[in-house]
Amino acid sequence: MKFKLTKKEKELESSINKDEWKPVANKTLILKKLKSAAKNSLLKNKRMNIRIASRDMQLLKTKAFEIGIPYQTLVTSVLHQYVTGKLK
Repeated sequence: MKFKLTKKEKELESSINKDEWKPVANKTLILKKLKSAAKNSLLKNKRMNIRIASRDMQLLKTKAFEIGIPYQTLVTSVLHQYVTGKLK
């Protein structure tokens, strides 16, 4: 079965074929830092219960479905972005 590549995928494939990709120096150290950051950002050790309007809940679920993530993940992400100043 053959799949069609998107425009972005074709650009990446072309870049790889042109040998434009170079190895990363200190790969082990970078991977260690990225894994640590991912682990810390995914750590969820507190529970929160809230009341929310039915309409807002449905809109959250719809938006989450559109972007392909669970609605709880969307809520957590929005809250995190807001409290860290990345969302105004």
